[in-house]
Amino acid sequence: MAIIFIGTPDFAVPSLQALINNNEDIPLVITQPDKKRGRGRKVSQPAIKIAAEKNNIEVRQPDNINDSVIIESLASLSPEFIVVAAYGRILGSGILKLPEKGCINVHASLLPKYRGAAPVQWAIINGEKLSGVTTMLMDEGVDTGDILLQQEVIIERTDTSATLSERLSNVGADILIDTIRGIRNNSIKPRRQTGTPSYAPALKKRDGRIDWSKDAESLFNFIRGMYPWPCAYTYLKGKYCRILESEAVEGSGTPGTVETISGNIMLIGSGDGLIGIKRLQPEGKKPLDVRAFVNGYRLNEGDRFD
Repeated sequence: MAIIFIGTPDFAVPSLQALINNNEDIPLVITQPDKKRGRGRKVSQPAIKIAAEKNNIEVRQPDNINDSVIIESLASLSPEFIVVAAYGRILGSGILKLPEKGCINVHASLLPKYRGAAPVQWAIINGEKLSGVTTMLMDEGVDTGDILLQQEVIIERTDTSATLSERLSNVGADILIDTIRGIRNNSIKPRRQTGTPSYAPALKKRDGRIDWSKDAESLFNFIRGMYPWPCAYTYLKGKYCRILESEAVEGSGTPGTVETISGNIMLIGSGDGLIGIKRLQPEGKKPLDVRAFVNGYRLNEGDRFD
């Protein structure tokens, strides 16, 4: 029987590929419309669209997935499952009730923790040591459906949201196949979410501004959690600058002030401790290591990031 796949970014690709490798019948993939990005406003296609087309699967990109015409076209496929992975839009009841065995969502957290659009980023920003993936039966709430399977994933200190998301996406693909198999053979029983929920709202570009009054450990987590999107940023001499890589260092200094420049690390004061900056990116420029940045922008000890 048919499985309709709905997803958008890189996170969704391993799940789609796992279904393909499992010889599932996937007549249709739905994703968000192409978008114009960057200064050149070049058209960017969703990662899942590229993956689907490589496998000769039909792709649709509706502006409104809950439109009655779309729902009717999906109903005509008589899906056994609809699988959703990081689609980025809310599915209405008209779609949720279509598949014979339910809509399965692959979510990058251990629900009920980090319900919402940015669970990977917020887990790192908040200094969590453990994350994971949940498959659930979708309902009309935001990540409130019954849990099917969960698998824990350790958050490494070297992780950014990019590296953690990649690992979680692969784990999600594995447990998706186990979930479908378990539903088909009745070995998995949905269970209600228990415990105190937390939330992971979508991040916008403005959310990346660094507050240098926070302690160094919090800044370290913030910078790696915000990478690569929306990216932590600050201002130097009135100019926008992204901070791409850092580490927390013992010591003291004035928040936002360059205390020491040594080799390929620049120590900046914080509310408690020092934050060691390793890589930066001035607006409109390529990423630079500290040595190249200092030489190019004539940075001195005592200069201040705002």
